[in-house]
Amino acid sequence: MKFSRSSCSSLLLLTITLSCLSCTAAHSGQSMTAEQSAQTATDRDPLEIAPSSALSSRLKVGAPPVAAVAGLMEVPGRIEANEMRVVRVSSAVTGRITELLVTEGEVVHRGQVLAKLYSNELSLQQFGFLKALSARQLAERAVSRARQLLDAEVIGAAELQRREAELSQANAELGSARDQLRLLGMSDEETAKLEEHRSVNAEARVVASADGTLMERKVTVGQLVQPTEPAFVISDLAQLWLVADVPEQSAGGLRAGKRVEAEVAAFPGQAIQGTLSFVSAVVSPDTRTVRARMDLPNTNNLYKPAMLATIRLRDEPHARTLVPLNAIVREDNAEFVFVGTAPGRFRLRKVVLGDDFDNRRVLMEGLNAGEQIVLDGAFHLNNERRRALTQAQGNGD
Repeated sequence: MKFSRSSCSSLLLLTITLSCLSCTAAHSGQSMTAEQSAQTATDRDPLEIAPSSALSSRLKVGAPPVAAVAGLMEVPGRIEANEMRVVRVSSAVTGRITELLVTEGEVVHRGQVLAKLYSNELSLQQFGFLKALSARQLAERAVSRARQLLDAEVIGAAELQRREAELSQANAELGSARDQLRLLGMSDEETAKLEEHRSVNAEARVVASADGTLMERKVTVGQLVQPTEPAFVISDLAQLWLVADVPEQSAGGLRAGKRVEAEVAAFPGQAIQGTLSFVSAVVSPDTRTVRARMDLPNTNNLYKPAMLATIRLRDEPHARTLVPLNAIVREDNAEFVFVGTAPGRFRLRKVVLGDDFDNRRVLMEGLNAGEQIVLDGAFHLNNERRRALTQAQGNGD
């Protein structure tokens, strides 16, 4: 068959046109595939994962267990002296300190002299006592003389009665002066010596009124002291207080008798067991805390006031949902678990967890009753989720 030149040109043009259409269609198909892949990557839920069969066999899935848990609250605490065993010692008279006989931290005993001082007040009171003593002796001699004169019928009975009344008054004044000396710190032996020798002594003493440890010495030599001002503080350290200031919002369950566990910073690892002996009836308006304390025996003098401690308060056991540690995923300072959404599919969900309890955490919120979670293997499942997400984003690019 013979073709004309025009026929050949037409055939060639048709072939080129069909070839271009084929290339255009192929290129359009490739573009649509890429767009579909990008759209798939965009629509994918980044928190969901369908694990591979190899990983699925290693996962443990089920409802988180429920157990009776006693809530635990930790608050800072400190050791304090037992205020019921603290004695503040002051001078009985106004005077100036001449000698100090003890130092802080020293163990003292009842009746021990802590300081000496010069007191003009004491000397004046001693002089008053001697004056009352002389008046009493004069009244006694006057009564004795009156009785002799009455017997001789020199005076009448009325005169004797008057002198006996003066003697009674002198005895009362002497007794009052003796009591005043006792209040100023003089013992009966010292008063008897004053009565015998009639020598005024202006030296007064500050005496310990209880056994214990000298916690504070508030005076120095040469200082003028008043009876209203404490000069020494003595405390019996055999029984101390362990005190905590509990925040107001956590103090609702506080009560005397509540179980307490504590640890003193100076003795790490040594747990102290006890119960609260006191809970304040008011909230401190400055700190918005409630003061609570337990008694702390200190027979071996291990503990010292002002030592720091950690106090743990436990609530009564209640049924709580527990999440195993192997089920928890930590990301961006938050905690998550994988929740089953369909057979073989899981979704990462944020939860709020509380205290540790036997390698598990108390669930506060984030799960509904009956929901299934990955109890073991959450770490590996999260790694696979990340890889799948990275690959999907790479294909989208």
